[in-house]
Amino acid sequence: MRVSFEGDRQWDDASSFIAGLGEQAQQTFWGDLGCEVVRADGQKAVISLKAEQRHLNLLGIVHGGVLMSLIDNAMGLAVMLAYRDQKTVTANMNTHFLENTKKGTLYCEGSIMHRIGRTITLQASVTNEEGRLIAWGSGAYRIVTRTG
Repeated sequence: MRVSFEGDRQWDDASSFIAGLGEQAQQTFWGDLGCEVVRADGQKAVISLKAEQRHLNLLGIVHGGVLMSLIDNAMGLAVMLAYRDQKTVTANMNTHFLENTKKGTLYCEGSIMHRIGRTITLQASVTNEEGRLIAWGSGAYRIVTRTG
């Protein structure tokens, strides 16, 4: 997993935190999908996926479910990094498919927009290797427990 962190001093220990998440995630859908962390800070996370034959639909383009999963994973990672002492789940997600893409590396940047109470709102965008916007989405994440 290749990771770089940007931001202030509070994220100095984020590298070890995300390394632990990365190990656990390889045994989950994240690992099956093939997601990798590119960079992250206190408000956003960028992940990548090398789209292969297994990620395509019968039309030969990346399946919409793969794009939605990238969006959910990037936003979810941003929330986990921003609120490390709390557990969150996706409460709602909207996705807009703008263009199709085939095999190659996809990038997804998820960022926090707003928080009120136990609800955190995020947005994310997926681009291909050429930098073309493929899809974008928004989501609400709900804090379900506090640990600490």
